[in-house]
Amino acid sequence: MSLNDENSEKISAKAILSGLSGENQERKIIVLDETDSTNNEAKKLAAEGAPHGTAVIADSQTSGRGRFDRRFVSPAGKGLYMSVIVRPEFDIKFAPMITSAAAVAAAIAVEELCGCEVQIKWVNDLYLNGKKISGILTESAISTNGKSLDYVVIGIGINIRSINDELDDELKLRASSIEDETGNIPDKNALCAAVLKNLDIWLEKIENRSYITEYRQREFLTGKRITAESGGKILSGTAVGIDRNASLMVELPNGEIISLNSGEANLLKK
Repeated sequence: MSLNDENSEKISAKAILSGLSGENQERKIIVLDETDSTNNEAKKLAAEGAPHGTAVIADSQTSGRGRFDRRFVSPAGKGLYMSVIVRPEFDIKFAPMITSAAAVAAAIAVEELCGCEVQIKWVNDLYLNGKKISGILTESAISTNGKSLDYVVIGIGINIRSINDELDDELKLRASSIEDETGNIPDKNALCAAVLKNLDIWLEKIENRSYITEYRQREFLTGKRITAESGGKILSGTAVGIDRNASLMVELPNGEIISLNSGEANLLKK
């Protein structure tokens, strides 16, 4: 689906809800012209008791951020910037898998609307043609009993329209948009609805780990030489796969295989 007129570029709760069905049409959706961060807004709402499924979508963010507090460029009219409140019923031990399940949901949503093949760079970035077009930031709060999650906020930023004029020379080498890489410009309301639908589907598959198959099919570090940062240490090796907990398995030069359940990995520069 492509943009046909100026109105279709405007984020609309009504338009998003029209793309959903059944009980999903009762979902609480908050649309903002601008905010510092949709995750910040969602966390405030979650702390105040906002229900499961509440979504905050903004046309722009003044302080959009990704993992490790990196800036996520979020100019008006260029992308989809959204955060969803989730109140998980599963055991807290599954919490580390939420981000990877959300990556599958966002990847499939983009594929559905654009007919392209989206790749995932462990653990949370979506890529087209070797360039990042989306990032995911998951933040959570633990219940007072310390044994379950009170809420999780899943922040998803997707670059839709060309952002070349918003990036410095270094970022242009790594980041891009759906338009720049495919020529398609998906309707952001339809894309938002697709993300929400797929989040509902794939988060339900965390406990039985069935989403891992979809993750492995898209993950592109496997088989490649990488560097990784974990626990404050830098290591290098070969990515050999994704384990049942969505951790990245890395074979070190001495032949030892370790699993990284957090941190960051990148292709080893030649």
